[in-house]
Amino acid sequence: QFENIRDDFPILARRVRNDKPLVYLDNASTTQKPLSVIEKITEYYKGYNANIHRAVYALAEEATAEYEKTRDKVAEFLNIRNREEIIFVRGTTEAINLVAYSWGRPHIKKDDIIVVTEYEHHSNIVPWQLLAQETGARLEYIGVDDDGELVLEDLERHLATGRVRLVAFSLMSNVLGTISDADRIIPMCKKAGALVLVDGAQAVPHMPVDMQRLGCDFFAFSGHKMMGPTGVGVLWARRDVLDTMVPFQGGGDMIREVHKHETTWNDLPYKFEAGTPNIADVVGLGAAIDYLTGIGMENMRRHEMELTEYALGRMSAIKGVEIYGTPDMKKRGGVISFNFHDVHPHDVAQLLDDDGIAIRSGHHCAQVLMERLDVAATSRASFYIYNTRQDVDAMIESLENVARVFKI
Repeated sequence: QFENIRDDFPILARRVRNDKPLVYLDNASTTQKPLSVIEKITEYYKGYNANIHRAVYALAEEATAEYEKTRDKVAEFLNIRNREEIIFVRGTTEAINLVAYSWGRPHIKKDDIIVVTEYEHHSNIVPWQLLAQETGARLEYIGVDDDGELVLEDLERHLATGRVRLVAFSLMSNVLGTISDADRIIPMCKKAGALVLVDGAQAVPHMPVDMQRLGCDFFAFSGHKMMGPTGVGVLWARRDVLDTMVPFQGGGDMIREVHKHETTWNDLPYKFEAGTPNIADVVGLGAAIDYLTGIGMENMRRHEMELTEYALGRMSAIKGVEIYGTPDMKKRGGVISFNFHDVHPHDVAQLLDDDGIAIRSGHHCAQVLMERLDVAATSRASFYIYNTRQDVDAMIESLENVARVFKI
């Protein structure tokens, strides 16, 4: 069904190190962009480059219409009922910081508890550390077991204190690929009166997500991990919660009236979209959503499960490879983190790069998880719809070469 899909991605035709064909396996970091997204961004700059929400001339009205069309596409893609709850930001990191500032500072008090997990990305840890330090709140963790799954007894224990105000967790781990049991976690939090923030950066590009079914209070994701441009993302939050929040930034477009000593705020979502936004890339995100909708997220998930299962089978046959995360394919996404005997992950990545294969090495902005795994770093291969079994075979061949070079 998707055998010609690679033709939509110009960069995949590149030859890289040593004139080798590019095998791109760093999709958890950022995905490649189809021509339709690249052309949509160019179309904006060539055809209707103007500021939005401010003027009545033709270019401005066209730009505003295209920008707002993306908001409607996000709503349809994630089954969000109220478009005004969708706020455009620079990415997941800004979305979480916005919540920590605009909701956290007025609502989190001394001795309140914020709960995160041991497999969070730094962007879902550091803002809460800063908030806890500022307010006197406590930051607690849900542990990760040896299969890379969350120890939900830890969450039960924290909730039992009656002091948990917010639980923040990623729907899919960027290191282990573990898919969190949101159907169990969120009702537990709701019953205890805690609000829930879900980091959807790794989940939205790879699997169907339904906001009505999920039932969280805040949800954040990034455009660049789902074939869209960098520098654009989305924060969704319930309207009744957004109404209690102060603006994150002050400036143009987020105001209703400004007088010398007082200001009133614009309606949602514009209250949180100060200044000239990233118009071209929001328009580009709309094109990425169109592309993903054409593929179908069930098809995306199926393809990645098959490819990951194939890769896990082949990698486990290589002597010295230790793979992290759950063996249950239903509970993991298209991410494989591993270590190779005593070879440093950077050396593994360098040798694979010599063969044109792009994987990630390092702590993946998840040093708390690295401490839990008792490693300094891992290698990580991550897949997307344009990856094939031939890509996996190329990686396996290159890993076997690593074994020869280091005499494993």
